[in-house]
Amino acid sequence: MKVLVTGVAGQLGHDVMNELAKRGHEGVGSDLAAEYSGIADGSAVTKMPYVSMDITDAAAVETVLQEVKPDAVVHCAAWTAVDLAEDDDKVDKVRSINAGGTKNIAEVCKKLDCKMVYLSTDYVFDGQGTKPWDPDCKTYQPLNVYGQTKLEGELAVSETLDKFFIVRIAWVFGVNGKNFIKTMLNVGKTHDTLKVVSDQVGTPTYTYDLARLLVDMIETDKYGYYHVTNEGGYISWYDFTKEIFRQAVELGHTEYSEDRLTVLPVTTAEYGLSKAKRPFNSRLDKSKLVKNGFTPLPTWQDALRRYLKEIGM
Repeated sequence: MKVLVTGVAGQLGHDVMNELAKRGHEGVGSDLAAEYSGIADGSAVTKMPYVSMDITDAAAVETVLQEVKPDAVVHCAAWTAVDLAEDDDKVDKVRSINAGGTKNIAEVCKKLDCKMVYLSTDYVFDGQGTKPWDPDCKTYQPLNVYGQTKLEGELAVSETLDKFFIVRIAWVFGVNGKNFIKTMLNVGKTHDTLKVVSDQVGTPTYTYDLARLLVDMIETDKYGYYHVTNEGGYISWYDFTKEIFRQAVELGHTEYSEDRLTVLPVTTAEYGLSKAKRPFNSRLDKSKLVKNGFTPLPTWQDALRRYLKEIGM
């Protein structure tokens, strides 16, 4: 199978390319830069074909996809800077990437009759209540520009294609890029007290595990909407931070021990630094995966342990 992966310089695209190589599929990576600009870790992604593509340029998308002629496109590229997306001078750009760029890809996928995976987010919902969101729920009320434009991307895919997987994820971390874990580890080295939000609840998603499931999906025709995070239960960002430091100490990094570093739970209102509104309820119902024969991801606790070792902790 030939698969075009967008956003290959990011956390998820990097891992999807490596997973494709493991299974003997032909992966072609794409991103905005003229040459691959992700980490050069010696993995398959740095050795596989790469093509520069601006997804907001419909003609460029048409040209690249017609030349590659993929059997599937895994669309990881997106604007993900949630707070920056709220700036008045950024809104149009965010929309051109998350909605317009996705529509450009979907339209060419239709011409080529190829499968498309679109990575979306829990931010398409209003984040209220405590009930896990069902993947087929259509009660959308995004709280911010990022969520609204990702929803518009979802609609561009579902209204254009029949062969699509819309996969909503949350709290993503991977080796190739910035994420919450790396931020906490860096901040924890230089502070003796941290305040972390305790009233936003969800589950982390490790891109290494997610990539495996995405390739599982494109090897089937079980199309539709899915929710994917690691297993292991719902937690707050505060809970996640405590476990990050606990496991770091287990690996010998005593600078994160409770004797030196205090982590305090605070409400979103008390924290008060975010420009964009965040959902309180990011619980995603993943039961549809098992119903359709897919293997769920390992627990987030196990994923965190493997990730810390992957980044050299």
